[in-house]
Amino acid sequence: MAAFTFKGLEEYELKLAKLERSTEKIIGKAVYAGAGIVADAVRKNISSLPIVPPKNSFGTTTAPISGVTAAQKAGLLDGGFGVSRMQLDNGYYHVKLGFDGYNRTKTKKYPSGQPNILIARSVENGTSFRSKQPFVSPAVRSSRKAAEQKMKEILDEEINRLEK
Repeated sequence: MAAFTFKGLEEYELKLAKLERSTEKIIGKAVYAGAGIVADAVRKNISSLPIVPPKNSFGTTTAPISGVTAAQKAGLLDGGFGVSRMQLDNGYYHVKLGFDGYNRTKTKKYPSGQPNILIARSVENGTSFRSKQPFVSPAVRSSRKAAEQKMKEILDEEINRLEK
């Protein structure tokens, strides 16, 4: 953990003022680095999802599918997954990882393509026609410690740099 050493109140006041001016920048750098580690783990898990041929992409309650089509997987990886801008809510800085956009599979119901968030939810949680294939929650669990460590390193480094 970073520690401040100071002599007299003037030096203390200057260090706090310098830290206050840089707070959002420093926290943003750390938060985005941690989010990047988690996002990489999610992308790795998306890459390992099993692919089913398009002709076998319709499951039933008695024979659910266990995978995604190549177009659905490409939609999740290429255009659909990202990190949001940092926000401040009730004193907490955070970003969100999530899915956006549409894949190339056009249907009568989805003429622009299937929503990536819909595919991600159905794969993560399962449906009546798709077996559960969690890929987000295991990625978050497995990368949490590494993300926290990276964030701590960046915060310590930036605070020490400010102190000099």
